[in-house]
Amino acid sequence: MFEWFVSLRYLRAQHKQKFISLISFISVAGITMGVMALIVVLAVYSGFTNGLRDQILGINSHIIVQKLGGIIPDYTLVRDRIVTVDDVTGATPYLYTQTLISGPHGGTGVVLRGIDPTTAPGVIALPEQMVEGTIDDLLQEKDSRVPNIILGIAMASDLRVSVGDKIRLISPSGPLTPMGIIPKIKTCRISGIFESGMYEYDSSIAYMSIPDVQSFLESGDVVHGIEVTVLEKELNRADRVAKKIVALLGRSFVAKDWMSMNRNLFAAFKLEKIGMFICVALIILVAALNIVSALVMVVMEKDKDIAILKSMGATSGSIMKIFFYQGLVIGVLGTFLGVAGGLGLCELLSRYKFIELPSNVYPMNTLPIKVLPMDVTIIAVSALVITLSATIYPSWKASRIKPAEVLS
Repeated sequence: MFEWFVSLRYLRAQHKQKFISLISFISVAGITMGVMALIVVLAVYSGFTNGLRDQILGINSHIIVQKLGGIIPDYTLVRDRIVTVDDVTGATPYLYTQTLISGPHGGTGVVLRGIDPTTAPGVIALPEQMVEGTIDDLLQEKDSRVPNIILGIAMASDLRVSVGDKIRLISPSGPLTPMGIIPKIKTCRISGIFESGMYEYDSSIAYMSIPDVQSFLESGDVVHGIEVTVLEKELNRADRVAKKIVALLGRSFVAKDWMSMNRNLFAAFKLEKIGMFICVALIILVAALNIVSALVMVVMEKDKDIAILKSMGATSGSIMKIFFYQGLVIGVLGTFLGVAGGLGLCELLSRYKFIELPSNVYPMNTLPIKVLPMDVTIIAVSALVITLSATIYPSWKASRIKPAEVLS
């Protein structure tokens, strides 16, 4: 088609005004930088969200099943019934309490979690997070007076203790005596240290076996709930599995999925991602305005050429296509370079870990990168739509030129 031929000639031609070529170059560079920045920014947001989700699910399960009243006495039977539900891959009971922990060099508050070392590995990621010791160390002889405990690496550093040292658990809810309430104190041996990658967890959580926590709390053979995991493909539909569990166990039970328990956090991430997309997309919009100005100046420069083409039989639609194709080439070239540059930069950031993050501020040590094909597609399509929209007015303006007025 001659429209493509003329359009490419205009793009390659040396303009009388060098400023037009400069504006065209700036337009391509602006689109490239805008698309590249959008891909990297959204990849960081997606990586941060997925990394935080994985670390949260590494400590917590996909679904938590609890009973109205706070305790589950027949938890073994309940667990056996839960694992029969479709899409459930594992279940383990747990106890949960807040108490104080004291070592030779100080003390702090701690979230004490009682777990079953035989069923917990299939539900939580604690075995893979162990830096020293193993989760099996929580299993010990029943006549042992000093139970084992696993601490987070940040807590162990704050208390200046290591594996083999002894610490004390102090509960303020002790028995009432004529002298007042006497705190319950339990001496424990540190059998392992874990690192989840999240400072909040590593500095506040400790694990013991369920019988040891029951003995410390004097609660009897009960647990506070059952942690459940589901198939990976059902992870984003965990609420459906939770409803199945409640339907099986009865209305006296409540099942909470990980999305509902962290709804506010991930909703904030989604809102920030949309806001950042809009802000960075303004770069592409500025580049699109440059395309408008460049094409308008080309139309003004080539008005006689346009008049001659129309005198030779070119229609207004053909003239409009010539300048539309110019904007199309600029938009496609800038989008292609931006996508290639963005994906390349994401690959470099994910492979070589140039940027390190403080672990006590962020839930991961390096800048997370997760490129989602849908994000890249939306960015590329948005850039093309914006740039093509910018060519409509200059193309229409060129098609309205009247040969008689220009050549007279």
